[in-house]
Amino acid sequence: MPSYPFLSDEWIEAARGIREQHRDEPQPAVEPIRMNQVVTDVPFGGGVVKSHIDTTSGTTEMELGHLDEPDVTLTLDYATARDIFVNQDRDAAMQAFMAGKIKVQGDMAKLLTMLQAPSSPLADEVAEQIQKITL
Repeated sequence: MPSYPFLSDEWIEAARGIREQHRDEPQPAVEPIRMNQVVTDVPFGGGVVKSHIDTTSGTTEMELGHLDEPDVTLTLDYATARDIFVNQDRDAAMQAFMAGKIKVQGDMAKLLTMLQAPSSPLADEVAEQIQKITL
């Protein structure tokens, strides 16, 4: 299976494919949140990637671009974003926040609820597949 730099166009396309493979599987309940991310220090392109996560449909969608009227917006560096979104490292997320590496605008309570949600076998499988496509 080919792998690509995190958040590159190729990576986004491969991640979409992984989500599509699992679209018809029963989804665990997720906290509804509309979250924009501004990822800085990206080692390619213009150095910044704007993306979002939207769980309001009952599934987790991660795409490029920003949502109108998000619940929360995170600004974080590339390495931290990779630890959180690819490695699913919740401890890294909390440490980065405490160290000021993550800036939060908006509904902090929704963000914390999302971070504290238990994992599921499907989420673990998707995360494993995402890790395999990520350089």
